[in-house]
Amino acid sequence: MTFIPSHRFKRAPVQTGLELFVEEHLGSYRGKRLGLLANQASVDHAYRHALELLDSALKDHVKVLFSPQHGWAGEKQDNMVESLDAKTGDGRPIYSLYGESRAPTLEMLSEIDALLIDLPDVGTRVYTFAQTMSLCLEVASKAHIEVVVLDRPNPISGAEREGNLLDDDCVSFVGFHPIPMRHGLTLGELALFVNSRLKDPAALTIVPVKGWKREMYFNDTDLNWVLPSPNLPNPVSAWLYPGQVLWEGTNVSEARGTTAPFHVVGAPFMKATTIARELEGFKLPGVVFRPTSFQPTFNKWAGELCQGVQIHPQDRSYKPLLTSLTILQIVLKLHPDSFRLKDPPYEYEWNRRPIDLILGRKSIFDDLSVGAAAFDIWRSFAAELGEFERQVKDILLYR
Repeated sequence: MTFIPSHRFKRAPVQTGLELFVEEHLGSYRGKRLGLLANQASVDHAYRHALELLDSALKDHVKVLFSPQHGWAGEKQDNMVESLDAKTGDGRPIYSLYGESRAPTLEMLSEIDALLIDLPDVGTRVYTFAQTMSLCLEVASKAHIEVVVLDRPNPISGAEREGNLLDDDCVSFVGFHPIPMRHGLTLGELALFVNSRLKDPAALTIVPVKGWKREMYFNDTDLNWVLPSPNLPNPVSAWLYPGQVLWEGTNVSEARGTTAPFHVVGAPFMKATTIARELEGFKLPGVVFRPTSFQPTFNKWAGELCQGVQIHPQDRSYKPLLTSLTILQIVLKLHPDSFRLKDPPYEYEWNRRPIDLILGRKSIFDDLSVGAAAFDIWRSFAAELGEFERQVKDILLYR
């Protein structure tokens, strides 16, 4: 089965938490003052935004808006490109939770009785929306307000997991909790997991997705993709992301500044045919590598010709983290004098290595740099993944 389904097969109808909230749960919130944490991808099947739907169904109920990283309209780029507080055309405040403050203040929440969260998470630990939600739960508990997560499918399936659990010394804004890189949870399930770990849990309600099963990828549903952030333009980019995000901690380009972010990896010091030939020898599952050249217009190596490979997943045996760790192993072997780690700051961390925060464990890069095999490192995570599956077994909402 390929990731992109044939047009001959009908995709499964799926209703998001947003749509079910509007259809079935409005009665419980009439007369309550609401806040909404959302972005440009918080839409229904007809591309109507959550705020439009809520304003139509609950006139004058939504008092305050909040935006995650990349902004309310998804206009901002990555890594400490901050959004400013703003207002809607009718004067309602839009508070940025990716700027001077990354958590709502008690004052921001003082005008509402419940905070609705409708964010399209992409199933990867380092995606900051989960951290934003986690901080909202903490502050909501202090403010004695309800948090309502309008759930959405995990676009890269809820049946696949990869990676180590986050180590305590790698906690940062790209990872607050001990979950694997590819965690296999929806945002609603993540909220249940996070809330269970809080000393003072918030009053939490999940409005679940209807019609989604754990093994489904995004293209198995009838939902429409709206990019959740500027560099995830399609569902395949989200599938690549749990591995390709590691390049953010290096001087190798993950193709930001091109039309194929995360699909391509390279640098001026790399030779496309050599990298591709090396990768062929590993016989990685479910993937084909194509030698390619590209020239970013911004971000790393802007205006310079880079060589590398484009990653073409072929079927669902593809393992994004294993694939990108293997590419890193090859780059370290071929280019020890040109390859560099990125220095801080990275996502509001000013001292620790970005690569460690991304991978969630200091030893992963250090072991690769002295010749350890990516496959052996990746395989060593199996016991941790088994433990995580036991930990989340009772909070899973979908079978």
